[in-house]
Amino acid sequence: MAPLQVGDSFPEGVKFEWAPITDSDPTACGRPQEYDASKEWKGKKVVLFSVPGAFTPGCQAHHLPPYIQKISEFKSKGVDVVAVIASNDSWVMNAWGKVNGVKGDDILFLSDTKTFFSKDYGWAAGMGDRNGRWAMVFDNGKVTYAENEKSPGEVTVSGAEAVLSKL
Repeated sequence: MAPLQVGDSFPEGVKFEWAPITDSDPTACGRPQEYDASKEWKGKKVVLFSVPGAFTPGCQAHHLPPYIQKISEFKSKGVDVVAVIASNDSWVMNAWGKVNGVKGDDILFLSDTKTFFSKDYGWAAGMGDRNGRWAMVFDNGKVTYAENEKSPGEVTVSGAEAVLSKL
């Protein structure tokens, strides 16, 4: 399928795997659960960004930290949900959030292993099964921003600053 574009509707049946962050210990994790994004994001403003992999150098050093640092700016612009997806399993995504000091559901760390959203509706990285590096904004079920990095090593159009400037 082609990537979603501005004006497209958020698809039905999009599900991720999720292990909610309930404590700060990265060595402990609850049971993974299904996260029905089509249901949970209905009627909300959502920022979704995709990374090639949790703990990878570019994602850890340059992509995730600005989203964490600017979470209050996203909330002040009416964003209900900020979520990151990667092809890692939900335990790895949970630990990645914890080691970066994320608490509760400030940012959702979702595993893109259920419906393969990045492959079907976003952009794959061209590196095996890894997700691409991109960002989308959904407002009340419609895509209002969708940009893909030209190179998986760059964080420009998918970064927090770029997304904030379009809200």
